[in-house]
Amino acid sequence: MPLTIPDTIAASVDLAVKKARLVRSPARYLVSAMLAGVYIGIGEVLMLSVAGPLEAGHSGAVKLVEGMVFPVALTLVMFAGADLFTSQCMTMTFGTLSRRTTWLDTARIWGMSLVGNLTGTVFFALIIGAAGTVKSGPSAALLGSLLAAKEVETGGQLFARAMLCNMLVCLAVWMFTRTTSDGAKAFMVWIPVFAFVSSGFEHSIANMSLFSLGIVNGQASVGDLAHNLAFTVPGNIVGGAVLVAGAYWFSNRGTSKSVKAVDVPEQPSLPAVDTVPEQPSLPAVDTVPEQPSLPAVDTVPDELPLPAADPAPRTLTAV
Repeated sequence: MPLTIPDTIAASVDLAVKKARLVRSPARYLVSAMLAGVYIGIGEVLMLSVAGPLEAGHSGAVKLVEGMVFPVALTLVMFAGADLFTSQCMTMTFGTLSRRTTWLDTARIWGMSLVGNLTGTVFFALIIGAAGTVKSGPSAALLGSLLAAKEVETGGQLFARAMLCNMLVCLAVWMFTRTTSDGAKAFMVWIPVFAFVSSGFEHSIANMSLFSLGIVNGQASVGDLAHNLAFTVPGNIVGGAVLVAGAYWFSNRGTSKSVKAVDVPEQPSLPAVDTVPEQPSLPAVDTVPEQPSLPAVDTVPDELPLPAADPAPRTLTAV
């Protein structure tokens, strides 16, 4: 049986508290965020390698295949364990709305996860560039096609697509948390990610990886990446923080276990010192019942008189 919605909110709040504590060690958190960037890069390279030949053959199944293989990236993030910015948009919002974390904690997590994710994607792109995996051929052609399509999108389009994208990504994480078996968790991750990739929505961290690969190949510039992130990052925040976390928290407020952290019931107050019930008083000393008095010495009964001695019999003398 899946977890109830209140239980899932409570689990997300607890996770937010743990993240807020983890970020107090910036180096450790940045490494975890870098791993997430690398895992997203693996999904991008897999997608380019598998769907590139289909694009070259003008197959109508390109979008379908892209959607089928890219979920490997989020599966690695969730099962291997890493800190992805887009999922933190939902998790940290739950924690802050429930007053277990602060908006400062949330901003710190979002900022550090973005820096770590970007560092990880750039690091991975440099390795792929050295390996030459997408340097030429159908993979490079598909990379160029995807980058060109993103560069012609308007700011409003990027923002709206990013909002829809992270709504689906955070729903994947939400359903992952609700389910209990590993098979169900993997399937729940796959469905929403398949939907956003096949629909052409915008994931800021995936775009970091895609543009980093393009920069290494000479197919994109740093300015192109910066323009894209200026609209996709805010859109991702709205999609995860408002459309998922905000909606579930508001609709379950008052019924979820996490609300205890919001409207904390007052603890019963201990009785004040002056209201302590009086202990039953012991009888005063002067109320101790008198012990029966012993007879006074002068009341001792007189000794019974002994009988008087009879006078001694007279002795008769002979004549």
